[in-house]
Amino acid sequence: MEKQLNTWGWGILLFLAVMWGSSFILIKKSLLTFSPYEVGAIRISLSFLALLPFAIKEFKKVKKKDWIYIIIVGLAGTGIPSFLFPLAETGISSAATGILNSLTPLFVLIFSVVIFKNEWVWTKGFGVLLGFVGAAMLILFGEDLSSGGNNWFAFYAILACIFYAMSANTVNQYLQEVHTLTITSVSFSIIGPPAILYLLMSDVSTHIAENPNATTSLISVSILAIGGTVIASLLFFRLVQLSNAVFASMVAYLIPIVALIFAFFDGESLSIIHLFGMILILIGVYLTRRQSK
Repeated sequence: MEKQLNTWGWGILLFLAVMWGSSFILIKKSLLTFSPYEVGAIRISLSFLALLPFAIKEFKKVKKKDWIYIIIVGLAGTGIPSFLFPLAETGISSAATGILNSLTPLFVLIFSVVIFKNEWVWTKGFGVLLGFVGAAMLILFGEDLSSGGNNWFAFYAILACIFYAMSANTVNQYLQEVHTLTITSVSFSIIGPPAILYLLMSDVSTHIAENPNATTSLISVSILAIGGTVIASLLFFRLVQLSNAVFASMVAYLIPIVALIFAFFDGESLSIIHLFGMILILIGVYLTRRQSK
């Protein structure tokens, strides 16, 4: 069993790092054709359709008291961030967005301590401070990372991290007894239909027909939905089963590194300040996670 854990555990971890780390460059390619709102809606719609067979079976397992929390998870865990990250990339680069995504564990800690009154440890507080300093460096000094001329668009990415934290704490506090497949599939069944309705009323078909980059964008957003959302989510849950939550959370440290590598090969430039800001964020995340069990 230990050999299986090492092989499959590390294999899944590395796959998740590549899949989630590449999601920011995939968003960038999707934006060549679609608006940020269309990218988010297409991603949610495709994920919803892929998970629909599971949702049909899992619906009856949801207790009445759990519905409000699953709705929160659907909106905060996927629905709203699916639009915020593409919005962020209209003003900052995919590399910067990937780096800022590593702030999520820091916000998870803040929600945990402030709202749910869990223990505060000084190393965690220091980690939060370092993380915010690193993010501030990217926002205030990241001229080379700005693809759209406005580094303040980084706050869209930060806001997405806050929603992720809200979702994670909701699951941890209220949905511990609910199977992860139930949470995932049913939450997408809530946000999926509105996304499809939006696409039907949008100009997405015109963009596909007229934009020369449509094929690239469609492939990118499809990989983003099926690989980065559906398959990656199911593999993450399997990783937790094979190992533990602490081991699985290590993917948070690898995502921004993978995002930077993809961005670099796509022609985006980096500077010492950007790298230093990323290092501060990762140190902050490490100090925060170090005390978490």
